[in-house]
Amino acid sequence: MTYTPELVTDEDAFAALAPHWARLYGNCSAATPFQSHAWLHSWWLSYGRRGRLRLVVVRDGDELVAAAPLTLVCRPVPSLVPIGGAISDYGDVLLDDGHGTRAVAALTEALARAARTALVDLREVRPGGAAERVYEHWSGPRHRVSDSLCLELPAVPMDQLVARLPSGKSQQRARAKLRRLAALGVERHVVAPGEVDKALRRLLELHALQWRGRKVTAEHLRERFRLHLVRSVEPMVRSGDAVVTEFRLDDDVVAVDLTLRSHGLTGGYLYGAHPCLRERRADVAVMLLNATSEHAHGTLSLLRGDEPYKRHWRPEPVVNQRLLLARRRTAALLAATVCDVAARRRGKELLRRRAEWRRGRGHDGDGRS
Repeated sequence: MTYTPELVTDEDAFAALAPHWARLYGNCSAATPFQSHAWLHSWWLSYGRRGRLRLVVVRDGDELVAAAPLTLVCRPVPSLVPIGGAISDYGDVLLDDGHGTRAVAALTEALARAARTALVDLREVRPGGAAERVYEHWSGPRHRVSDSLCLELPAVPMDQLVARLPSGKSQQRARAKLRRLAALGVERHVVAPGEVDKALRRLLELHALQWRGRKVTAEHLRERFRLHLVRSVEPMVRSGDAVVTEFRLDDDVVAVDLTLRSHGLTGGYLYGAHPCLRERRADVAVMLLNATSEHAHGTLSLLRGDEPYKRHWRPEPVVNQRLLLARRRTAALLAATVCDVAARRRGKELLRRRAEWRRGRGHDGDGRS
């Protein structure tokens, strides 16, 4: 086979890759929904900066067999980072499962050429991701560090998730919460593609309402995020890579959930719920998990974050990876980044210990926490 690498920097060319990208995405078993063309191209339209697109692709004739969707950033050091940014829970490259190590080699070599004087900084790579194969093939300086923690459950029906709970009492409470939802008359409606725009607007309204007066992810309230969701999710619903579910009570939409899916992974991405559900003693977490489990296959990911309500279900902790790749000329950038990561971790650990110390003083009756 003869592989042809290409560096795509034109936004229109990125858009035109959609059908070829869909085939590659379908042939990459490690892909997550955040590597779909709909998600990435929409992200670029909302967040990309003109002149910074660095899309490294490899073809076998007309067929796309590998792709690394990247963008150039200049701070803190010049780097190629995954398209998708902070609003994407996983970053990765795509490799066609039907092509062997030669395709990996072709993508790795093309990536090294595209990097030039920049570091390649692949964030939030799920263990087993396709980028691991690039990392293993990389001949220059490299370094692997841990990134965000994700929590994962098996993709099984809700009754089996309840059976995973640690005690008979906790299982009984979960079943009682499911009965409570049924008794209240909460009904589920899977949204059709033509209804996605309206449903997502309602989701974001409810999301803002449920977090009013509390700390919320500011990006979820911005117009560029709303536009990204609407653009990306409708085609993903059409292709089966997303499910939008409305929850109705007395004919009113009181909650909306967005679940993203790929071959082997399903994740509950974002939801909005009216406070009236909690006022009526409806357990929103149980309601959402029950709905998501019906659409899950492979792994049911609770995505990033270690919130207590997630731990209740006894998920497996899985740590994403950050894969740093350099050439000899950029080895200093790699060393600086590794030092920065270590310093930030030490700072977080000191803050954590300080918070624990303050709580301990408060518990001892000092009163000056």
